[in-house]
Amino acid sequence: MASAGLLLAGGCGHAAKKDARTAGGTAGRQMAARQRPAPPPVTQKPPPPKPVDCDHVKCVALTFDDGPGPYTGRLLDTLKAHDAHATFFMLGENVHPFSGLVRRMVVEGHEVANHSWSHPQLTALSPAAVRSQVKRTQDAIATASGGVRPTLMRPPYGATNKQVGHAVAMPLIMWSVDTLDWRYRNAARNARVGVNEPKRGGIVLFHDIHKPSVDSIPKVLEGLKRRGFTFVTVSELFRGKPLKPGQSYSESVPPAPPAAPSSPAPGSPTPTPSTPETGAPTTAPPGTSAPESPTPSPGASTPSTPAPGSPAPESTTTGPPGGSVPR
Repeated sequence: MASAGLLLAGGCGHAAKKDARTAGGTAGRQMAARQRPAPPPVTQKPPPPKPVDCDHVKCVALTFDDGPGPYTGRLLDTLKAHDAHATFFMLGENVHPFSGLVRRMVVEGHEVANHSWSHPQLTALSPAAVRSQVKRTQDAIATASGGVRPTLMRPPYGATNKQVGHAVAMPLIMWSVDTLDWRYRNAARNARVGVNEPKRGGIVLFHDIHKPSVDSIPKVLEGLKRRGFTFVTVSELFRGKPLKPGQSYSESVPPAPPAAPSSPAPGSPTPTPSTPETGAPTTAPPGTSAPESPTPSPGASTPSTPAPGSPAPESTTTGPPGGSVPR
């Protein structure tokens, strides 16, 4: 995994790219003015989560970063037509111009989540500055959504460390599939990746501020449905697996199916358990030593397997899986 310092080499932190993240720059602000007006500021309760057990159902979580933007409304239309829920990791500075869409996300069962206020590299900020980025976004989303405060956060560029995790004080959601749609502005290519690469329990990263990304979603939904996937939010994906503040999560690993008992070949006698003969010794005879288990040599380590739903291994500075650099 690339370090946070190397992540900036991908170019996504350049000031020239900032307009692309702020809801499409001037064009995005003009389109925002034509969005439907926000409903009155009343408390809005989201619908209950889907009654889906992802330990027994083939689930995938689609996530969208850096919005809301001028194409988010059309994306919501597409998700609604396919009865699909998603998670939106939003920038606080983009929330107010599209507050009506944030309210709509909540009403239609999507999950609203925090992606910082202005997309800085959090590992380069002081703890106080990180807390400010998070709190301003929490407040903006709560105001726009009708009172819903996010419980999940995705650090920009996937860059985090212990200090950031402590300052954010929420579970940090990464991804198992980075479609790289921010780099390849090609709907056909993004659809192909979005259909073929997800695995059960995966978290897929898209960006709803790019038109080709939103253009690709109908084919992504159709293709994943053909593969037997059910679309859930990140919180629905991890239901029953408590997420810890400051820990990073990139997927939900379903439990391994129980091993099938072996059956004897047709016609073979049924094996019976052997028992020692009466009076037979059950311990080693005097003067002999019992067989011992192999003892590992000094310095040898025993490999361990993480439990299903366990957090990604923590490092001093964490970047996105595979070293990719989303915007």
